[in-house]
Amino acid sequence: MTLTFELDPEVDGTLRDGITGLWTDVSNAGGAVGFVPPVTDGDVRPELAKHLAAMAEGRTRLLIGRDEDGAVAATAFLALNTHRLMTHWLWLYTVMVHPRHQGRGYGRDLMEAAARAARGIGGIEAVRLTCRGGTGVDRFYASCGYKEVGRVPDAIRVADGDDRDDIIMLLPLGL
Repeated sequence: MTLTFELDPEVDGTLRDGITGLWTDVSNAGGAVGFVPPVTDGDVRPELAKHLAAMAEGRTRLLIGRDEDGAVAATAFLALNTHRLMTHWLWLYTVMVHPRHQGRGYGRDLMEAAARAARGIGGIEAVRLTCRGGTGVDRFYASCGYKEVGRVPDAIRVADGDDRDDIIMLLPLGL
């Protein structure tokens, strides 16, 4: 089985609930997507609302991956830069694959779909993301072609006495 990817899907209640559930499950499984477990759907909804508002304003695009049952199994948000000197690259945020689908290559498929989506946006030459140090996800992104271009030591406070580096990574799209 493979995931079916869609850029800019119609956002309805079912999709909102699917993304909320995915984000909650990923967070509670230890995924570094803006929360520290335990997390509830109620914790996630306000953050998702911010992403959806940016989509409505045309600043962010949503990429989803659906499993064979049509359930939301993966997401990534592509945030366009509004600063006139930085419109040639975009941010990739909230990159998630549901824990039940991990280990099957779907993360790599999601990253490839995100790069394809970015290449399809006029004028975009690179994708930039940040990730939490100490999780190993930087090695995964590196295996997808991203290069570490910066690191802010101890910028992310997971808990008292547990600070992590904020790792900045870049994928030149080689247009």
